[in-house]
Amino acid sequence: MHLSKEDRELAGIIALLHDIGRFEQLRRFDSFRPDTMDHASFGVEILFGEAEGCPPRMIRQFVPEDTWDDIIRTAIAKHSDFSIDGIQDERTLLHARLIRDADKLDNCRVKLVDGFEVFLGASAEETGASKITPKVREDALAGKSILSADRVTPIDYWVSYLAYFYDLNFRESLDIVEENDYVRRIIHRIPYTEPETRRTMQELEQHLTEYVHQAKR
Repeated sequence: MHLSKEDRELAGIIALLHDIGRFEQLRRFDSFRPDTMDHASFGVEILFGEAEGCPPRMIRQFVPEDTWDDIIRTAIAKHSDFSIDGIQDERTLLHARLIRDADKLDNCRVKLVDGFEVFLGASAEETGASKITPKVREDALAGKSILSADRVTPIDYWVSYLAYFYDLNFRESLDIVEENDYVRRIIHRIPYTEPETRRTMQELEQHLTEYVHQAKR
């Protein structure tokens, strides 16, 4: 993307720190589910506030100067929001978008490697046998991200992970998805035994494949 050396370093710092709130979420709830804790907000509290059990302003242990504090704080706070809103500064918006894309691309690796029980609480077979909620199906095929509150069945969660691709901000990110064949590989990791679900997933694969190839060109 031809970013400056400083922006590359800053993006690396944000990438390393953006999920620091996950450790406490896992310790307290043994879960990564968003309804247990807003890990992004807690991460900001750990880094820039006085979270219980943590040194005050822990960010200074990682970045001695405060030059980038506003960018780091905002990018981490917004990285798991449903959408990025209210960021006026262009450089801050760039880094908020970078970490969101990087996070979603890393999520592709997770969905191809980790066991289904870890992130779905159901087996691949159970997921493929469940039905897609109508609202989730409608939004996914319309090119929209899925609201957490709309997810009901295991397959709803799986569809929502695929709909992440609609929220990628940069052509370079979509190129990585295309080069690694993530759409097909993720979709075909599950055996779809529920007939309507199978048809929807075939349609979604076609929609996403076309979107990834054409978007932002």
